[in-house]
Amino acid sequence: MRLLILALCGAVLATTPAFAEESQQAVKNQVVAVTSIVEHPALDEVRDGAREALEKAGYQNSNHFKFIYQSAQNRQSTAVQIARKFVGDKVNVIVAIGTPSAQAAVNATSEIPVVFAAVTDPIAAGLMKDPAHPDKNVTGVSDITPVAAHVKFIKELLPNAKKIGYLYNPSETNSVAALKILKEEAAKNGLEVVESTAIQTSQVRNATLALAGKVDAIYITTDNTVVSALETAIMVANENKIPFIAADPASASRGALAAAGVNYHDVGKLTGEIVIRLLKGEKIADIPMEIAPTNDLYINQKTAKLIGYHFPHSVVERATKIIE
Repeated sequence: MRLLILALCGAVLATTPAFAEESQQAVKNQVVAVTSIVEHPALDEVRDGAREALEKAGYQNSNHFKFIYQSAQNRQSTAVQIARKFVGDKVNVIVAIGTPSAQAAVNATSEIPVVFAAVTDPIAAGLMKDPAHPDKNVTGVSDITPVAAHVKFIKELLPNAKKIGYLYNPSETNSVAALKILKEEAAKNGLEVVESTAIQTSQVRNATLALAGKVDAIYITTDNTVVSALETAIMVANENKIPFIAADPASASRGALAAAGVNYHDVGKLTGEIVIRLLKGEKIADIPMEIAPTNDLYINQKTAKLIGYHFPHSVVERATKIIE
């Protein structure tokens, strides 16, 4: 009997490492690959927020888990290459920040879960048909711009304004979708929209100059091309005493007169929470798209003084952050 027990124990000891190794190997395969169309403060906040959510849940870089990141540097061809590389590496989840990167990831795979972030209109971008019921391998977090609220905000800032300059890249689906809404809402409020386009960041300065003397304010949404050259656009606007209003709160810290919109670090955290659910085994079909809450208003008093503007008391009172 003693010999039988020893033999059984030896068999258990012999097989246990194999089971442990198999379990560890499964964990080692957990790789979250993040791709962003370009690096700028808002999109960087998304990346950092997602990483923070993962780390808080215990998913930290180790032998068992990898969080990797690559930027396409505002080149669609590079975004495509990055997506294909991630698919070839058989990562567990692809996080795609910005519409172009999300489109590249979705076109590259129909099997690996893709979680998009900072995408204004996933339907128009061709990412999904029904955000409430994902039917492919795609879900995520939309930063849909509250254009109607922004038009009312512009009227509050500038009651006598007649023309709004809209600076954007016509190749960006988000910006084109926002323009349609902007025109509709502006018409309701007695405003005319004057468009000026920049397909590359090098064109942003001239596109901004083209609005000088023609508009009472310049408005931008979360256009990646414009935001990547934001300081240039703001400098031109400020030199010409044109109030510059943005949809990304961080833009006020970069010199815009005012900015209202979502907190992109929170967008990242929401994105990270979706990724965690996927890593734990939930299916895309059970995870509807999230919409980021709009809760931040930043105003820049330094810029206001520079262009000779005074904020209404109502705006100062509800500002989340005042830059002096």
